[in-house]
Amino acid sequence: YNMLHGQFGESISDPSVTISSLIRDRLPASARLGIQQMLFGIPLGLLLGILAAVYKNTWLDRTVTIVALFLMSIPSLVLGLLLQSYFGGKLGWFPIIGWPSGDQTWWGGWIYTILPTIAGGVTYIAIYARLLKNSMVDVASSEYVMTARAKGLSESQIVLHHIVRNASIPIITSLPVTLAFGITGSIFIESIFVIPGVGQYFVTALNNRDVPIIMGETVLLAILYIVTMFITDMLYTLADPRIKLYDRA
Repeated sequence: YNMLHGQFGESISDPSVTISSLIRDRLPASARLGIQQMLFGIPLGLLLGILAAVYKNTWLDRTVTIVALFLMSIPSLVLGLLLQSYFGGKLGWFPIIGWPSGDQTWWGGWIYTILPTIAGGVTYIAIYARLLKNSMVDVASSEYVMTARAKGLSESQIVLHHIVRNASIPIITSLPVTLAFGITGSIFIESIFVIPGVGQYFVTALNNRDVPIIMGETVLLAILYIVTMFITDMLYTLADPRIKLYDRA
């Protein structure tokens, strides 16, 4: 009953603080970080994926593939430490740790957010570039694409209206997981950049064996995942009119 009303009890390590208040205070930092990472990584990944598919088997395709594999092979923890060491420590361009607070929680203090955003966003670049490229290559060999070419449509019309639209189904499928995990926080990124978010406190709860906090954040992730999956079902109907949410019959 209490869980249904958003009450998860008190923290074992600090009984004076409720878990609901902890999540409420720390969720904005995690949400902003996750949203910035997605806005940085996903559009770039989709653009690279389209270019790699359009110019298949060229130097551009091979370059995008190599870069995507390289970015996927680098853990965000390692990349974050490298960015801290070079751009924060050696060059001194950005602060190594910290996060905007107060009136700047949602908007402002951008210099603190650049390195964490890049460290977590490059993974999205690699994932979505490969995902869209492979999907577009499969769709490009479909009969309706060949029919569109036979009708004399321009290559740009074929790519935008036929290939990209039908190849977007796998992208829509992966977005809920990306959004849910992005909003609830990147554990490693928040830990090394000392960001007061949900992910960092989840690590603290694990070290302290604070079960109520672990349960509360797990329930939060599950709720976000369910909501985003519902939104995904709605987006399916926009990408492919043949998909219906329900049978009118």
